[in-house]
Amino acid sequence: MKKKNARSIAEDDLLLDLAHHNVPASLLIEFSEKIVIPCFGGNLSAAVSELFQKALSEQDFVLSHINPIRENEIPQLQIET
Repeated sequence: MKKKNARSIAEDDLLLDLAHHNVPASLLIEFSEKIVIPCFGGNLSAAVSELFQKALSEQDFVLSHINPIRENEIPQLQIET
């Protein structure tokens, strides 16, 4: 039997129901009209899931470019002998 890593277990076996709190109905309606219906055939779950995945990949991309810059900005200690 093939072992699963934690990420594949989470993706394959763990589905959650999300509740929307304090989100204006007008925002959900506009999101549905402009994004969910035309791009996802009305499937709100697929739309939210893809947006989460895109946000995470963009965050990874940004951090991969920021962290090397931060590392280069750290002053190096110079020890005189």
